[in-house]
Amino acid sequence: MKQRLAPTELRAWLGLLVVLGPVLLVAMDGSILFLAMPTLTDALTPTADQSLWILDSYGFAVGSLLIAFGSIGDRHGRLRLLMIGAGVFGIASAAAAFATSPEALIALRIVMGVAGATLLPSALAVLSTLFADPRTRAQAIGIFAATFAAGFAIGPIVAGQLLSHFWWGSVFLINLPVLLAFLVFAPILLREVPATRTGGVDVPSVLSSAAGLLLTMYAVKHAAAAGVSVDGLVIGLVGLVALAWFVRRQFRIALPLIDFGLFRSPVFTIAILTGFLPLAAWSATAYLTATYLQSILDLTIARAALLAVPGALVLTVTAVVTPAVVARIGQSTSLVAAHVFITAGLLALLPTGTSDGIAWYLAATVIAGIGYGISFSVVADIAVAAVPAERAGSAAALAETSNELGNALGIALFGSLAALLFRLTGPDLAPTLGETLTLTTLTPAQLAAARAAFVDSLHLVALTAAVLHATVALLAHRTLRRPAAPPLDTSGDEPVTVTHRTAH
Repeated sequence: MKQRLAPTELRAWLGLLVVLGPVLLVAMDGSILFLAMPTLTDALTPTADQSLWILDSYGFAVGSLLIAFGSIGDRHGRLRLLMIGAGVFGIASAAAAFATSPEALIALRIVMGVAGATLLPSALAVLSTLFADPRTRAQAIGIFAATFAAGFAIGPIVAGQLLSHFWWGSVFLINLPVLLAFLVFAPILLREVPATRTGGVDVPSVLSSAAGLLLTMYAVKHAAAAGVSVDGLVIGLVGLVALAWFVRRQFRIALPLIDFGLFRSPVFTIAILTGFLPLAAWSATAYLTATYLQSILDLTIARAALLAVPGALVLTVTAVVTPAVVARIGQSTSLVAAHVFITAGLLALLPTGTSDGIAWYLAATVIAGIGYGISFSVVADIAVAAVPAERAGSAAALAETSNELGNALGIALFGSLAALLFRLTGPDLAPTLGETLTLTTLTPAQLAAARAAFVDSLHLVALTAAVLHATVALLAHRTLRRPAAPPLDTSGDEPVTVTHRTAH
């Protein structure tokens, strides 16, 4: 007969279930528009660069503010920040569902991203207080990580199912029941995390990092979609100057937003690259292949969503079982394997064509899904293990931030690369495939040229991402096979090597 859970244990697991709701939504909203973009484009007719902003403004906001809100939560209470963030996320989601212009949707996606940045670090901190037993806590954190990975993977699938029956705004309204349940049950099942830090967050660092990223990416996307201009160059230069000032400031202040000294450890650097690059490749190819299935192969949105299921399932299962596999083969081998699987999956997209490519798409998502699942599971462990114990919190925060920035920058950079090639090789009737397909004067020859140009753009992105992953795989193989030196000159600290950890 199974032993019943004690009331405190039952409350802890119910609390975990409540926390996982917002975590799943934050991850899902990073990818839920990939399959919805053709439908959304028909409704709001965004320009090429507006389409990219609709997709990645959310990820930019989350990634650039994660560490800042982590510090705010340390000072003013995690549960309070979690409740405020969930409320704002819900209000912004409801407003986004009824946005009537691309500009309004972009602004609301940014607000959702700001709220999402409050949820992730606070949710993990609150979760950690629920379980007194370290082994049970490690299991709960593993479930947290798997849920986050699953959210990215199932976002397009959920969107496909909703859009088969409802209008595009339904992909945002689905957030409301989950957030309402959280706001009702969180005060009952969760408890506040006591403040652990004093002082304020360095506001100039937050503003300069966010502004630098946004201005630089605006210049890149504008150049890809409309060509190089003086205004775009000036904006890009201002963004780069802001980023340079931000980096310089981090070395000069007592409590930096990002501890760049951690990157002196090559193991830590490889871990952060593995947090960033797979999300960048996954987000870009997921967006482009969603458009490929609907606009090139003329599949319905329901069938396109169905085709995404095998890859999402493999990714999620891999994320769940990876800790057990890592315990047997080691983190270094697992990390290299992640990049190898992703490289192979990306290369499997190259044979796709304008008339046939479903089998190659399925193979690509399943193979790459193994690599993505591994990378999502091991990055934080390797990053934390590569630094002295007193820097573990900063290392974990950077690992989490690298995921979100990878999601945003993947669409910004790889999406801009695809937009550039389409503009240069397409029929030169409109900047994007979506805009081209809406033209009433489109001839069969122009349609064929537009579709061929888009497929070439998908191939270029897949090949570029594959080369980058293969390069990181080689670097990881060389770096992780030897003992890691301490990242900083800390007297009395022993060199830290990469070892397996069960908790993120």
